[in-house]
Amino acid sequence: MSEDNKHFTRRDFIKTTGAVAIGVGLGLPALAEETTEAVTKSKVVLIRHPEVVGAKNKINGEIIQGMMDEAMTKLFAKDDPVACWKEIIKPDDVVGIKSNVWKFLRTPPELEQSLKGGIMAAGVPEKNIDIEDRHVLENPIFQKATALINTRPMRTHAWSGVGSLIKNHIMFVPFPQNYHGNSCAYLGAVWTVPACKDKTRLNVLVMLTPQFNTAGPHHYDAKYTWTYGGLIVSTDPVAADTIGLKILQAKRQAYFGEDKPIKPSAHHIAIADTKYHLGTSDLNKIDLIRLGWEDDSLI
Repeated sequence: MSEDNKHFTRRDFIKTTGAVAIGVGLGLPALAEETTEAVTKSKVVLIRHPEVVGAKNKINGEIIQGMMDEAMTKLFAKDDPVACWKEIIKPDDVVGIKSNVWKFLRTPPELEQSLKGGIMAAGVPEKNIDIEDRHVLENPIFQKATALINTRPMRTHAWSGVGSLIKNHIMFVPFPQNYHGNSCAYLGAVWTVPACKDKTRLNVLVMLTPQFNTAGPHHYDAKYTWTYGGLIVSTDPVAADTIGLKILQAKRQAYFGEDKPIKPSAHHIAIADTKYHLGTSDLNKIDLIRLGWEDDSLI
């Protein structure tokens, strides 16, 4: 008998089984089910604005700032956006903003500057902040970074199903091509390398004009983008990607008039959950907070 069982008395047994019996008698779920439901959910904020994207896809920086401020206060349950940034960033942090510069659909500079402003408001000197994508391993700030902010646009991708927040960290390894096997299934492993392990404090998935269909590597066609006007903000990259993926799939169904799964499968998102435990891909474990513009939200 284990030490734990030695201390489990007959009275404990009666109390436990009695509680179960009473609960079942009242039509309540069993204790195991209650435990499952009590698991803390990953909080994800989806915020949209109908005017954030203007003519010729010009991004309104003031609206972006307002969207980020509102998203942060809801995500961290505080009234002041600066107080929210101070929850995740300390004055002595060295912070890298991991962006994405793919020429057809890049992280908007207006968003990059909003994120940088939030980090500085938390007390980090500008000299200890930088924004980078493809050269993070050579960037002095990223080499000594204690914190990362992760942001990129969501789009379908010929190798990984979707270009996602999880995939955005692939530049932290010297040979990204080594992670392209099995439709980039093991991108979650990138998050375990020393350059980024346990450093990502915030994830912002850009859903302003996402791309929902791809016809080959590096393919871009404006007809497969649309003005969604959204940002998905979370400390959980897997949960944020899961919401973004669901929106893309819904858009594909609306556009093509049938259920047309993304190919290849974006299974790296679920694997980042089940194998690498980076977050949750289970919609039942995601607390989705919707803010702002609601038309055609697709979720």
